[in-house]
Amino acid sequence: MNYFDLHCDTITECYKAHRELAKNNLALDLERTAAYQSWAQVFAVWTPDEQRGEAAYNGFHDVAEFFHEQVQKNSSSTVFCRTRKDLKEAAAAGKRATLLSIEGAGALAGNLEHLYDAKQLGVCLITLTWNGHCEAGDGCGVPNAGGLTPFGFDLIREMEKLNIIIDVSHLSEKGFWDVAHRTSKPFVASHSDAKSVCPHQRNLTDDQFRVIIERNGLVGINLCGKFLAPRDPKAEDVLRHVDHFLNLGGESVLAVGSDLDGCVMASGIHAVDEMGILYHLLEKEFGKEIADRIFWENAFRFFTEQLD
Repeated sequence: MNYFDLHCDTITECYKAHRELAKNNLALDLERTAAYQSWAQVFAVWTPDEQRGEAAYNGFHDVAEFFHEQVQKNSSSTVFCRTRKDLKEAAAAGKRATLLSIEGAGALAGNLEHLYDAKQLGVCLITLTWNGHCEAGDGCGVPNAGGLTPFGFDLIREMEKLNIIIDVSHLSEKGFWDVAHRTSKPFVASHSDAKSVCPHQRNLTDDQFRVIIERNGLVGINLCGKFLAPRDPKAEDVLRHVDHFLNLGGESVLAVGSDLDGCVMASGIHAVDEMGILYHLLEKEFGKEIADRIFWENAFRFFTEQLD
């Protein structure tokens, strides 16, 4: 099977814990991805809400450089993909494909020059906020949350010019609609589930999901337990979210955004080499065509269309 994942926090955790990406005791390492015929992963550099200003940018830069070093160490089997050509060639050659994102635009310290630097470092996607407030706007955890700030509006304008994908996971609902109304390109929710199934603030409303369908975007199903079910979350709970999204017409926008190494997972799946369990659950419930779309085809198509 093939597996394309829109979000993990592994590279940030490797950096903090002084672990190698090739082999470690975290939820994901390159060695265990050999379980898949083709594999692609968007690695997020996470910026915590309490880290702001140039310290946040420097922190991002350090982790991004570490990411480059780790991929280079494994260049015989692993490719850092900046462009659609890189991604297509990696898949054709059977190599592991890695992409780089920012989780929390606080990493840019309110400075568009840092956005251009991030583009040079190969960042292809930016999650606009984490749960709190940053220079770009309010996250979903802010009481009486507002939307994007003036810098946030400037940021999404420049991101579209640079072909950096806008990610609305973690963003407040007002911020989501600011993005929807002030952009024209497809955007994504890299790791979010269905609020109608589990009413967590991090999940998407049906109206939000419909807009992402209309914009030909992507939604990555998150395996964080508390987003899947309020009590005793299990891997099987993913099926309820997928079924709901499919009933809204989402067969071409659903993908996987596992959040490996970034959350407490639902019971049953805890690591990259166990994601085949989810694939087979999807295949049994919805058929191979839908399982293949969710696990590879939708994300591969999207990124080969949206990257430079």
